[in-house]
Amino acid sequence: MTQHSLDSSGQAEILDLDADVLAEHTASITSWLPVGAQPRHIVDLGCGTGAGTFALLARFPGARVTAVDSSERHLHRLREKAGVLGLADRVRTVAADLDADRPDLGRPELVWASASLHHMAHPDRTLSAVHGLLAPGGLFAVVELAGFPRFLPADAPAERPGLEDRCHAALAHHHAERVPHRGADWGPRLTAAGFTVEGERTVTVDVGAARGEAVGRYALSGLGRLRERAAPALTAEDLGALDRLLDTDGPGSILLRPDLAVRTERTVWAARRA
Repeated sequence: MTQHSLDSSGQAEILDLDADVLAEHTASITSWLPVGAQPRHIVDLGCGTGAGTFALLARFPGARVTAVDSSERHLHRLREKAGVLGLADRVRTVAADLDADRPDLGRPELVWASASLHHMAHPDRTLSAVHGLLAPGGLFAVVELAGFPRFLPADAPAERPGLEDRCHAALAHHHAERVPHRGADWGPRLTAAGFTVEGERTVTVDVGAARGEAVGRYALSGLGRLRERAAPALTAEDLGALDRLLDTDGPGSILLRPDLAVRTERTVWAARRA
């Protein structure tokens, strides 16, 4: 399985919502990066619809970004956004499956890989490839989420407390088989690929509903995906509780909950090529 391989409008939508809801946390990570001199060329590996690309363009106004993804749909969406924002001349897109392809990406001073390495079948090959790709002294930033976000407190909903935990547990076997590198400690693997890890930081994410309607739409989309994938392993009672949360016209809609939030952690590793 390669980065962002679920090429669908639903996947693009949740990537856009992720970018919106987590924008402040992404900006804090880009500000923390120990880049030294300002990079002129950045590569965004597994860019999706551009969350990292646009955060990096804002953080480094003198840089251009090569955005790489296996999904043409995502790249098209990214190019549309770049045009609207007046950034088209600073963005180049490359369609590539990084498990199979080795496109010409130039000699960047910074490579960014957010929530993409764990999707790759052979991430250690990619780490080695990035080491060879980077300019001497260049930085590789790896950002990973601690699993899919939670949206409800542990004791919710009232009729089925712990519902989200059971949904995630139901998916554990699926993830172990199909995304075996999810949750990996990338520090030792970066060191094995020849990098010097200069920093590691974990950012706690807790974005409440007051942040705006994007939080509700993100939760609705996320729980919908959980239901789709976990349904075979859930009880009828849990499925019923999920359906009530997903019913936007019903009194139990997740959009009506005052305790709705996006809760997760993001860890970033900053690794230097000597």
